Amino acid sequence: MWLMSVLVPLVRLYLCGMKVLLYQLFNRSFTLPVLPQQNGKVAVVTGGTRGMGFETARHLAGLGMHVVIAGNEREEGIAAIRKIHEEGNGGKAEFLYMDLTSLKSVRQFVQTFKDRGLPLHVLVNNAGTMLVPERQTEDGFEFHFGLNYLSHFLLTNLLLDVLKKSGRQGCCSRIVNVASATHYVGVLDLKDLNRRICYSSHGAYSQSKLALVLFTYYLQEQLTGGGFPVTVNAVDPGMVDTALYDNLWSLAQTLKKPVAKLLFRTPAEGASTTIYAAASSEMEGAGGFYLYNGQKTQSSDFSYDSQLQAELWSKSCKLVGV
Repeated sequence: MWLMSVLVPLVRLYLCGMKVLLYQLFNRSFTLPVLPQQNGKVAVVTGGTRGMGFETARHLAGLGMHVVIAGNEREEGIAAIRKIHEEGNGGKAEFLYMDLTSLKSVRQFVQTFKDRGLPLHVLVNNAGTMLVPERQTEDGFEFHFGLNYLSHFLLTNLLLDVLKKSGRQGCCSRIVNVASATHYVGVLDLKDLNRRICYSSHGAYSQSKLALVLFTYYLQEQLTGGGFPVTVNAVDPGMVDTALYDNLWSLAQTLKKPVAKLLFRTPAEGASTTIYAAASSEMEGAGGFYLYNGQKTQSSDFSYDSQLQAELWSKSCKLVGV
């Protein structure tokens, strides 16, 4: 029983990865169209010090945005800001500390941001971790669920009032949740979100990404129902050559290196759909979509379960205290 609980999520995740790689073998990466200038707009990008997050922050700043990079590595943050400013594309970038493994840190970040009196037009929930051995966040949540999903759930809810005030009809504020194809093989057990019955890092990661997609759809329904000028979409970046794969088994790491050079997307390519969702004219007023390689596509059947969406939302509110 234990072996199957660990083996099945592992096999399903790697089969999902192979399917994505086959797609990437025969399909070119999405090319960004010319995007409108974003002068005067403010964006928050989590995990924006490196990888896809940095490419997203860099591009948005290049469009004239004031980008706030949220992360827990101060030196990396300073280096990222310096690099963006050296490009001199007219935007502004700054780093604010936030540790997504701590709900207290998320609340402190939001308070610091709100004290600045800035508007907020774009929130990119990009930061994530993958295949971490069993451990908990500061608040006792399973690490993937806590960092990838729950902290972003809290962050989004605490910033919603600013997003609502900053948007207007014809120029909506935008929330972009960076999901993953692994959500297709994710299973969400509301009675064991911390996966204490039988831990699988593969299952935990897939669950956290499924939770993000469920959250995306439910939040958009609430925003639409309230008539608020805010949209929220989920983005699947594909398989991208970033540090996210550092926790692969040693054999998988060895096999990954040559494959990554041939088939993985670069961080800039991986970020392209996120940037598109955050800044393109085509996505104005469009919310509640799952975007892959620049196209609206179907997510998993589970992700459209309205009852599961509502139950997860209610459970998440209780867990984070909102």
